[in-house]
Amino acid sequence: MKNIKAVLFDMDGVLLDTESVCKICWKRAADEINLKNIDKIFMECVGRSRADTMLHLQKYLPSEEAATKFRERAGEFFDIVWHEEGLKKMPYVAECLERLKNAGFRLAVASSTRAVRVHPQLKAAGIFDYFETITTGDMVSHSKPDPEIYLKAAGSLKLGVDECISIEDSPNGVRSSVAAKIKCIMVPDLIQPDEEMKQKAWKILKNLKETADFLCGDE
Repeated sequence: MKNIKAVLFDMDGVLLDTESVCKICWKRAADEINLKNIDKIFMECVGRSRADTMLHLQKYLPSEEAATKFRERAGEFFDIVWHEEGLKKMPYVAECLERLKNAGFRLAVASSTRAVRVHPQLKAAGIFDYFETITTGDMVSHSKPDPEIYLKAAGSLKLGVDECISIEDSPNGVRSSVAAKIKCIMVPDLIQPDEEMKQKAWKILKNLKETADFLCGDE
């Protein structure tokens, strides 16, 4: 732990409760076109960038155009919730960020979501200013589980991968961090850890309070 200087956070499902909203919105869009197995499809896309999600959707829809229309419709439903109801922070977010900052950790975001959403969502949640850098899905060529976004996030702080740890909720996020040789703490949201995740994650903790306790050396 003495060598760890920075904590890199995923956003969706770690900082903000966006994934449960997305799941509902995908279900609404799927019902309109009678798309089956949407829960399975959604879980396969958690942690992927918009571009990679579009490619994956084409496995289940008849054309690229159909995949685009589905994604746009789900996005319309999401925007309604975002602008009318706002997005909730995940439990203990503010407490965790404050404690880590006070303990001297540098904080950054590594999210597969596009900057046009990440920045305003973090600002609306009142946590944007905690982060020194924000790396988003539109800043990389390959999304999670590829390691590129975590390598770029560490580089944005001018730190080595051995000086960073990540906080992730999804298998694709954990795989991305581990592939970048960055230790990963998994705080599960919608997807519970299987044997692969238990092997790959450095720690699996229940919430961000436990995460702050662990990183700040509390019992």
